[in-house]
Amino acid sequence: MSASILASSIFSPLAPLRSCVCLNEGRSGVLRKAKNNTHIARGIFSSYGSQGTKLTSEDMSKDKFLIDCVTDQECVVGGIVALGKFDALHLGHRELAIQASKIGIPFLLSFVGMAEVLGWPSRPPVVAKCDRKRVLSSWAPHCGNVVPLEFEVEFSNVRHLTPREFVEKLSKDLRVNGVVAGENYRFGYRASGDARELVNLCKEYGLDVVIVNNVMDKSQESAGGNGKVINSGDKGQVSSTRVRQALAMGDMEHVAQLLGRKHRLVLSVNKEWSCPSSKRVLVPKSCMLNLPPGDGKFDGCTLLVDDILAGPCKVAITPENLDIQLDSGNFQNMLQDGRFVGIEFG
Repeated sequence: MSASILASSIFSPLAPLRSCVCLNEGRSGVLRKAKNNTHIARGIFSSYGSQGTKLTSEDMSKDKFLIDCVTDQECVVGGIVALGKFDALHLGHRELAIQASKIGIPFLLSFVGMAEVLGWPSRPPVVAKCDRKRVLSSWAPHCGNVVPLEFEVEFSNVRHLTPREFVEKLSKDLRVNGVVAGENYRFGYRASGDARELVNLCKEYGLDVVIVNNVMDKSQESAGGNGKVINSGDKGQVSSTRVRQALAMGDMEHVAQLLGRKHRLVLSVNKEWSCPSSKRVLVPKSCMLNLPPGDGKFDGCTLLVDDILAGPCKVAITPENLDIQLDSGNFQNMLQDGRFVGIEFG
């Protein structure tokens, strides 16, 4: 396959376009669907909200923008789905969203329940579930001021589909208008389909299709040595595996290069937290909602409480807990049950 981006310009002749805009008004969620016109739909998405309304990052942090449509099948109708395992939301995943946004309303299509079905060991995600919308919102400037939505499919419902049956489901059941995938993407039962077959099948079913080059790890010092192969499909590209390895080594500069942002560890506040002093807390690792760096000491971190900046801090990670010390200010009235504390590294 050519390394260049491959694309068809065939649009689905099926159901009229119904792309969705998911907004929260106050505390109640309102689902709005823009029908029959791609241009209008994209206009409604512009500036993170309805036409004429611009929401700040602070607005979005207060849940005024609903980023995912979970399994609401109507939500994805007429959209462009990026295919992949979107655990880390790294630069490679962002590139898929960028390419999807160029031809329609971008969605990240994820399979849920894979670990349970395939018997994989449980492991924490790279990005905490409650933090995903913040990350996706940060992609909007790269995606034509469109925040990619997430759409979930139960893996158990599609695992036995052949490549043809899978594309047919996208076309006839989900009624998407197009597909974006990486050049190494495999799909269908036992990963029997590749990117070339995806292109051919999408054209056959009247779907736009774009195959995107791997985004390469340009770091001079990678987690296992520059350019080191870390699995059979590795060519030195940005990957969730590479992110996890860099995190395990505590190489936060490399992690940031792979993610395109600083890594944020999210902690849930409960009664297990202890405060040896007003500037210091000890947090058991059981309170972590996503993957931390490997054990060690980290200076130059930033502490956030419910997405609000609390100040610079230092963090020491041990096998049992996290020792967090504020450089200035104190934890008084900050730590209440049910709150979330974020630590950004580097």
